[in-house]
Amino acid sequence: MNAVGAARFETYDLETAAYDYDLPPELIAQTPLDRRDESRLMILDKESGAISHSQIKDLENWLTPGDLLVANNSRVIPARLRGVRKPSGGAVELLLLRSEGGVWRALGRPAKKLQPGSWLEFASIKQSIAPARAIVEANIGDGEILVRFEEAADDHLCDYGLAPLPPYITNPLIDGDRYQTVYGSVPGSAAAPTAGLHFTGGLIASLRAQGIGWTEVTLHVGLDTFRPVAVDLIKDHRIHQEWCEVSVDVASEIARCRLRGGRVVAVGTTAARALETVGNVWRDEKFEAFAGMTDTFIVPGHRWLVVDALLTNFHLPRSSLLMMVSALAGRESILGAYAEAIQEKYRFYSLGDAMMIR
Repeated sequence: MNAVGAARFETYDLETAAYDYDLPPELIAQTPLDRRDESRLMILDKESGAISHSQIKDLENWLTPGDLLVANNSRVIPARLRGVRKPSGGAVELLLLRSEGGVWRALGRPAKKLQPGSWLEFASIKQSIAPARAIVEANIGDGEILVRFEEAADDHLCDYGLAPLPPYITNPLIDGDRYQTVYGSVPGSAAAPTAGLHFTGGLIASLRAQGIGWTEVTLHVGLDTFRPVAVDLIKDHRIHQEWCEVSVDVASEIARCRLRGGRVVAVGTTAARALETVGNVWRDEKFEAFAGMTDTFIVPGHRWLVVDALLTNFHLPRSSLLMMVSALAGRESILGAYAEAIQEKYRFYSLGDAMMIR
């Protein structure tokens, strides 16, 4: 298996403060563009630091026949539930994170009042459907609880919940499907794999017609993706875990891509995280399937094992995702590119424009 290697880095690159930058609030995209593939695309050469400007619809100009795009097919679940505590009637809000053997791990408010044995009730957003009931099984701390629904909530979340949006998006989306990728097929994420939001079915078909491969992994995105790193030194940060799966078919696609001399291009940091997770277990050209939790933390100094190039949105200051992209292109190159994006008035974050690091 080819190793991409690690970008050069300095000691300061391992301090959280090194990943700060100032963003004018008006550049935070609040609504999606009318067409997904009309988003702007910044191209960053990870070797030279050279920057070019393009659009997503012209992505094929920056790819080569034989390259393989690897996207995350996880769908956002309607994980935000509002209800009442029984019998007090006090308000409660849950944000479901992931299902663990019939029990949901969730963020709950007010957390201190959600103790084991507490019953919760959630009205349906459809008047004809009876409320859902759940019992708190454990209060883990830091706002997290374990809850069990009387019936399998997985099959009925759309009747009771809403899709959670990042805290920097201040108004509900008119079309909730715009916070889903067109190819998402595996429910489980609390946040969208946002680099994939730029793709249309037509764009994917056009890329395939040009000899560019397309395959999909699954990584269920957790809300920790929005949280800034709160410690001074990156090494002290406890990275969140997320569930991911890379099938035998995907492994075979990557092996064929390597044989033909193509590049593995991750569509988003979540796809990149899944691929680098399996890169840690692939040895001696043995490309095997993987399914399980990942706590892979990609920071400067990381030796890239699978991913050659990355398509991604612009990330929050001090976030683990900003550190990840810096691991591929170098922190100074990334922050320089961000400064140019601000000057050129790119749209930032989940509903904003994209960058390709190649």
